Amino acid sequence: GDEHVYAPNLLKRQFNPTTYNTHWVGDITYIKSHQGWSYLACVLDLGTKEIVGYALSSQPNAALATAALNNAIQRQRPNTQELMFHSDQGCQYSANVFREKLKHLGIEQSMSRRGNCWDNAVMERFFRSLKTERLNHLAFINHSSVVSVVEQYIQFYNYKRRHSAIDY
Repeated sequence: GDEHVYAPNLLKRQFNPTTYNTHWVGDITYIKSHQGWSYLACVLDLGTKEIVGYALSSQPNAALATAALNNAIQRQRPNTQELMFHSDQGCQYSANVFREKLKHLGIEQSMSRRGNCWDNAVMERFFRSLKTERLNHLAFINHSSVVSVVEQYIQFYNYKRRHSAIDY
């Protein structure tokens, strides 16, 4: 079918900006528990390779993506007029409520090309690390247990884990 492009791919796989709080990427992943699915939306700063915001929910909707963005803005307090937010073309990031939030804040939106995970490789790599290093070894009883473990891993990822992309 026809591709619906809401924003151009402005990032163009330039994953190493020289400044922080200027290039953020976001995505959503899913985590299974015995009571159903939990969904994690993250915002990663390409300058620091840090998860600057996140949100968890039992629904993978635009409210989840917006909550993660709000969390990042509250924690980082960036100059939103100098900020680009890059994501895939998922319905959460294409939704009017999310796009209007970016527009209201003056954040420039960038989107991957349709079906091209390499355009958001840094965010995808974080999810791979989360799952292979922590989640795949565990079984979760409910959403609360998922939240607890994910929050612990994000703290570890941001402040203790070594990152080759930033010279360890």
